Amino acid sequence: MPPKTIVHLVRHAQGHHNLCAANHALPDPSLTPLGESQCSALRDSFPYHDKITHLVASPMRRTLYTCLLSFQPAVERLAKGKNGKGVVIALPEVQEVSNLPCDVGSSPEKLHEEFDPAGALVGLDLVKEGWQDKESEASPWRPDMEKLKKRAERARRWLFELAQSYPSSSSGVAAGAAGANAGAESQADGNNGEEQEQQEKHIVVVTHGGFLHFLTQDFDGMDLNKGTGWENTEWRSYELVAEAKREEEEDRNGDREVQVDVRLKETEESWAKRKGDAKPLTETEQLELMAAVDERLRQEFGDGVRRVGGKREGGERVDV
Repeated sequence: MPPKTIVHLVRHAQGHHNLCAANHALPDPSLTPLGESQCSALRDSFPYHDKITHLVASPMRRTLYTCLLSFQPAVERLAKGKNGKGVVIALPEVQEVSNLPCDVGSSPEKLHEEFDPAGALVGLDLVKEGWQDKESEASPWRPDMEKLKKRAERARRWLFELAQSYPSSSSGVAAGAAGANAGAESQADGNNGEEQEQQEKHIVVVTHGGFLHFLTQDFDGMDLNKGTGWENTEWRSYELVAEAKREEEEDRNGDREVQVDVRLKETEESWAKRKGDAKPLTETEQLELMAAVDERLRQEFGDGVRRVGGKREGGERVDV
């Protein structure tokens, strides 16, 4: 029986790109002073620091810093058993949607220079060359509806595998996270490992406003002009639910195996905190919203041209 897993999803704190449309041209911006204050407020108000078993973040600078600052108590606690290995796992699958400069990450080399010397708190094993390619037609990171849905599915499946691993170690899952179906190596041994597998897991994922809608498969409240319905440092809690798909699939050896469909179901407490007695959207309403998002993606990125500060790179004015 897989352990019960609660995933706390967090949108990053305010970055410099959030200040104005012109700042969308800034490459991989970091946090503003207000953003750092938002992290302090989240650190002081978040009630589950002592329960966190894993920390995950998009490899972009604003998300990594939000995670390190907002969840400092858990970072310090988990670091004690890491032996120099990163506490925060940088996961490319949860990077932001668009290919604007502000939403394109830094090279692995730059990230290693900035984050590795800081006590080896960030694990960058999964951040490979090409993770920031959002322009190539064949790139899995390109802002295309189907690719975004597949990327979100990979992220949910990866979180499911992470939840099966020993709480205080991320090395096994990090090694297998590059493949969507790769299993995480368990670090547990003997009776202690068996006991840990039965514990409830609490995973924090710091990601981006636009991608959160794809990750949760919930587009309720999404503002198409803002690209999200989440506020900076807003957090919501979800239970990780895995269900067998109806159809079996063949693995590489030709054997039949049951594939798992992984979903995120918002907890009753989280829903009540922000929605009260309101009813969730119906499946039809969600599909209608997704269609609107798809149309906006086609308008913004279907021709492969970036919009920067309200202008095409070639200079023609467009609405954003």
